[in-house]
Amino acid sequence: MTTVRGGAAPWPAPAKLNLMLRILGRRVDGYHRLQTVFQFIDRCDLVHLGVRPDGRIERPSALPGVPCESDLTVRAARLLQDHSGCRLGAEIRIEKRLPMGGGLGGGSSDAATTLVGLNALWGTGLDLPALATLGLRLGADVPVFVRGLAAWAEGIGEELVPMDLPQPWYLVLTPLVAVSTAAVFADPGLTRDSAPMTMRDFALGAGTNDCLDVVRRRYPQVAEALDWLAARGDARLTGTGSCVFAAFADQATAVAVRDAAPGEWGAFVARGLNRSPLLDRLAAEDAPPYQVLGHRAGLG
Repeated sequence: MTTVRGGAAPWPAPAKLNLMLRILGRRVDGYHRLQTVFQFIDRCDLVHLGVRPDGRIERPSALPGVPCESDLTVRAARLLQDHSGCRLGAEIRIEKRLPMGGGLGGGSSDAATTLVGLNALWGTGLDLPALATLGLRLGADVPVFVRGLAAWAEGIGEELVPMDLPQPWYLVLTPLVAVSTAAVFADPGLTRDSAPMTMRDFALGAGTNDCLDVVRRRYPQVAEALDWLAARGDARLTGTGSCVFAAFADQATAVAVRDAAPGEWGAFVARGLNRSPLLDRLAAEDAPPYQVLGHRAGLG
């Protein structure tokens, strides 16, 4: 029987909100040039990581609609294994608390947490910038989750400048529909030529989500949630997902609006964060690298 070892505490994979999103143009490789602002919230998936001595990457618990081979956490573990030459394996189990297709970045966050957690547990020794560069191969949102700081982002979302943002209470509504990012970006009505803006512009209140009109038109449930929330706050769409949100100055007000929301939507209140709880979990990881088969951390 293979012995799986790992810390008892899970690793947090926080959600993000896009406080604005502008599409500046399309690159020759098909990706879009973006400007966006990422902020974390304290709503998280939980990633349980165990270390296997046999080199196998296993995901014993199924995720509905996500085959093991396409799961970003499995791909992240294999990518780190291949990049570092590590001979250890991993067992990965995800407690999903973030809706899929909601625009909260759950899959990318899970992948980033897997990279950061296994780098610590395997003792592979990569720093966060190196892990962020590696994570970009999995998706454009992975680097911000690896680095763990609220940020202004450009390029395809990977050119990051940390920002010190207000940390309000957010009400997030989750209509029961999954938005297809590919469909949104393929829509001929999508704005693709917004003028660049500056961080000062954003600080003065400028900036919307260029995907908003397309998502509203294609997904009436999201449009309905936006209209309901707009009557009670500054309603915004996050990313290209189905989740909509508004900021409130205090928790009690956000909770009161949540409690008034129609029952056909999911709804939760979360605190905005400029520092990811993943960084705090990493700082608390004081276990020594595993000793397996006479090799430190399984390296040759």
